[in-house]
Amino acid sequence: MAVEYDELVERYLAIWNETDPARRRREIDDLFAAEGRYVDPLVVAEGRDAVDATIAAVQDRFPGMTFRTVGPVDGHHQQVRFAWELGPEGVEAPIAGFDVATVDDDGRLTQVLGFLDRVPVA
Repeated sequence: MAVEYDELVERYLAIWNETDPARRRREIDDLFAAEGRYVDPLVVAEGRDAVDATIAAVQDRFPGMTFRTVGPVDGHHQQVRFAWELGPEGVEAPIAGFDVATVDDDGRLTQVLGFLDRVPVA
């Protein structure tokens, strides 16, 4: 299966922005492999349930903020990297980073590794 990396990243970030829990879960089940995992400096989420819980926690922590890509999406050989930012619409985002993800033969995410470049000082 050929992977459309721009579309994959668009769908992935849409999940992070989806505030309806049932809709978000359906999208996670569709996009992530059953054993898919998300890892960043603050969390290791293994499996769809943990990914869903992680996204819900981020939404609770940063209400009204949305994820968006910054710059081009780069992908090859079932792996993709992209920069993103998280913030309110229309102003400079206080949080930014980049992710590297791998996909299986069905185009589902198997692993997402997140890196934080800019975070607010608590």
